[in-house]
Amino acid sequence: MRLIRFWKPYGVLTKFTDGEGRPTLADYIDAPGLYAAGRLDLDSEGLLLLTDSGIFNARLTQPKYRHLRTYRVQVERIPDEAALDQLRQGVMLKDGITLPAQVRLLDAAPEIDGQPLPERPVPIRFRKNVPTTWIEMSLVEGRNRQVRRMTAAVGFPTLRLVRWSIGEGGGLITLSGLQPGEWQPIDEKIVSLMQGRFQRR
Repeated sequence: MRLIRFWKPYGVLTKFTDGEGRPTLADYIDAPGLYAAGRLDLDSEGLLLLTDSGIFNARLTQPKYRHLRTYRVQVERIPDEAALDQLRQGVMLKDGITLPAQVRLLDAAPEIDGQPLPERPVPIRFRKNVPTTWIEMSLVEGRNRQVRRMTAAVGFPTLRLVRWSIGEGGGLITLSGLQPGEWQPIDEKIVSLMQGRFQRR
């Protein structure tokens, strides 16, 4: 079984072909037989896992396994504690209330391996008199555009969204060591740890 991690850039589709000629995974990954385990929206960035195992793919994406996904999220304005608590407790969306999220306000823009997060090729919407800030959100759900819908629901629209890590503890997989558009095989020890967790659930 193969499992790789990829830093999906902004504006890249989470698939290998596109009839409209937009950028896809095929522009970055030359590894036949791999398929994305889950997805990131066109306007989202960050960690994407790909595998050649249908069983592993299903277990990475099925809601019952509740894999923790952590995001760094740049939002419009500065959320107060009331808004952060709403996110922590669960937010009512059109498709029902979300599970509680782990949320914290970041003191500064995120760095990766001691360097500033690479700039996005298309700058965020900038409004001179409206500040922005970064929060960290960790979810065990993967609804369509969930993070964006949650922050908007509490009054702080998402401007930039970067998936930072998947998993926790010894099975944690992060963006560390990658740059946008780069991919690497995941260490066999991490794969074995994840497989062990699947078998126990």
